Amino acid sequence: MAEICYGVVSDGEASPPCEPSSRAARRRRMEIRRFKIVAGVATSPENSRKRQRTEASLSPRECSNAIETCDESSGQIQSGRKLLARRTSDSYESQMTEIPLAVAPDDRVSEWRPVFGMLSVCGRRRDMEDAVSVLPSFFRFGRQIRAPEFHFFGVYDGHGCSHVAASCKERLHQLVAEELESIIECGIFEPEWKEVMEKSFKRMDMEATGGVQTGTSTTNCRCELQTPHCDAVGSTAVVAVVAPSHIVVANCGDSRAVLCRGGEPVALSSDHKPDRPDELLRIQASGGRVIYWDGPRVLGVLAMSRAIGDNYLKPYVSSEPEVTVTERAAEDECLILASDGLWDVVSNEVACEIARRCLQRAPENGASSSGVNGSDPACSVAAALLTKLALARQSTDNVSVVVIDLKSAHSHGRAKLGGVQFGVKR
Repeated sequence: MAEICYGVVSDGEASPPCEPSSRAARRRRMEIRRFKIVAGVATSPENSRKRQRTEASLSPRECSNAIETCDESSGQIQSGRKLLARRTSDSYESQMTEIPLAVAPDDRVSEWRPVFGMLSVCGRRRDMEDAVSVLPSFFRFGRQIRAPEFHFFGVYDGHGCSHVAASCKERLHQLVAEELESIIECGIFEPEWKEVMEKSFKRMDMEATGGVQTGTSTTNCRCELQTPHCDAVGSTAVVAVVAPSHIVVANCGDSRAVLCRGGEPVALSSDHKPDRPDELLRIQASGGRVIYWDGPRVLGVLAMSRAIGDNYLKPYVSSEPEVTVTERAAEDECLILASDGLWDVVSNEVACEIARRCLQRAPENGASSSGVNGSDPACSVAAALLTKLALARQSTDNVSVVVIDLKSAHSHGRAKLGGVQFGVKR
């Protein structure tokens, strides 16, 4: 620090050198020290503690809610929050790179998805009233990784108009999935398939008869031109839920499901005809009659005793399905779902033989190329041949055929769910 010299210097004198004594220098140092204190260079102990707390709040913390804790701080710390967030993000990314990917256990159920083929034609009818629903992997039963997948297939043969069959195509699989979801929420892992299907069909019937507004859009149909709304419209429904260990079939009407097992047909559903002995007794017990008019008909009108819709024929015509649960076997070859446009002119044996021969000529399992969403060339050829055969035999109805290849499965038997065998209740 430069010393301060007091004295008057004349123009003629040279400036004397500044030689302060030790006492004067000590006095000046004390004055300079007092000047620093007045200027506020020194920090008070209280302000020092506040600064320490502020700096500590800006330092990153090793806790799960570090960013949230900083969000609750004052605005003075807000400028440091971005740095903390960036540091926390960098730390998170470095941790993520060190976490190994989860590897499924060796006993995981193989993700088997069926391959299929389908064809639906108007045939000799003026209007197309059939509908087909094919939904592979429509539901996974369980929260675990190893939970089995269910696959949904359905054929709907409408009568009176097409809008009930179209509604079934849009909604029935969703209703089944909702019922299965409610079972899982209750902690039940063995579905009562009869109860599930009965509830689903009942809800579908309520929607079809106008009891519930679904909000689904349907194409314009001739029923909408009538006032009031026509109740003489309905549809059959045969649906199959294919799982790794079993096949569930629910049928309402005269559409049919046939399983080809070891070269022999196995009917998984029974047609609901008014002259079937048990159906005849049920109709008569409810106060209805079966009149033979171009075949047996309920009240001389409907040629089937069960259907979805047909509000004007209730309670004689029921929407309650018959449900079968069939354990899968290694000799299962294919499953055929079709409307009565096929079954009226083609027997179960002939249909089974045609389908299995088409599949036998296909490449070995795993070598054939599948199309979009599991469609298979061999299954499509089988469905087309069955449809052409029905038309060649003068079928007068719409014809809809679905062929599902069951030999494409690489694993049969009971699927494991969480290390426990997954069973079913009928």
